[in-house]
Amino acid sequence: MHVAIVVLTIIASFKWGNWKNWRKYHASMFFIATGGLLYEYIVKENTLWKFHPDFLYGHEMVVIVYALITMPVSIFLFLSHLPEGWFKRPFYILLWSGIYIFIEWILYAFGRISYQNGWNFWYSFLFDIVMFSVIVIHQFKPFRAYIISLFIIIFLINFFDIPFKFIK
Repeated sequence: MHVAIVVLTIIASFKWGNWKNWRKYHASMFFIATGGLLYEYIVKENTLWKFHPDFLYGHEMVVIVYALITMPVSIFLFLSHLPEGWFKRPFYILLWSGIYIFIEWILYAFGRISYQNGWNFWYSFLFDIVMFSVIVIHQFKPFRAYIISLFIIIFLINFFDIPFKFIK
């Protein structure tokens, strides 16, 4: 199932992505990839959600594929069609959050994702809304997005009581 999501995301990017201007979105694509990998590194054994691998690879490879391919490519698609007017953007963010949560629901229904440490499906939906909002901010004001992300990380670590150690 994870493989299908990766392949469909790549196909969608070729069909609907703005490849002529991909460099315009590159920093935000890198931002989401870094965030995904950083999340996995910070929480390690105390994840809020866990991907259950398909037949081709293990958990770590699922994380790497999502962080380095699926998430950046989907953010490229998201930004390729971001409305110009600020009034339309909240609806667009809700649309994409709905797409993400629908895909997550399918993953959950087929046992490809599970939740731990107090996380649940509805937190994922809220997280998607925040994530897409921060991506929009990052696209125009990167430094603000970094600061907001730092506060979000601190909040999530504290709210879900995730052990955070710099040194073992």
